[in-house]
Amino acid sequence: MRIGCEERALVGLDWVARQRGGTKALAAHLATGIAGETAAFFHLRRKGYTVVARRWSSGELPGDLDLIAWQGPMLCIVEVKTRTAHDASPAEIAVDSRKRHTLRRLARRYIHQLPQEAAPPVRFDVISVYLVPGQQKELRHFESAFGWSEREDYERH
Repeated sequence: MRIGCEERALVGLDWVARQRGGTKALAAHLATGIAGETAAFFHLRRKGYTVVARRWSSGELPGDLDLIAWQGPMLCIVEVKTRTAHDASPAEIAVDSRKRHTLRRLARRYIHQLPQEAAPPVRFDVISVYLVPGQQKELRHFESAFGWSEREDYERH
């Protein structure tokens, strides 16, 4: 219940900031992406995850990690794909081999900067968020959506 209150409060504060002109106007696709990441953030919190980073960037490599969370001892790298309509192909299809390669590189960089000596177990998840106007938001969470290598992905599916 507390997480739901936090989510509603954040949405309300965002609305007030927009009304007062306190935020720069974002391109529609960027605003949609941020709304999807926020929905995924609260989804993970409701499921008991500890989210430790949003839009993490190494500063040296291109790209970012949408969400980084712990589920117990498991480090979860979460890619969020948001859509405003149910197209012919699902949102999670957008996490292609090139995107997976980028996410793996960034995950290695993130793990390298952790203070512990041994790398934790890592899982790559994808959350598809559908923010269709006039409908309830819909989230699909794919745990272990892909692994550390393309070969591993091929063998899994």
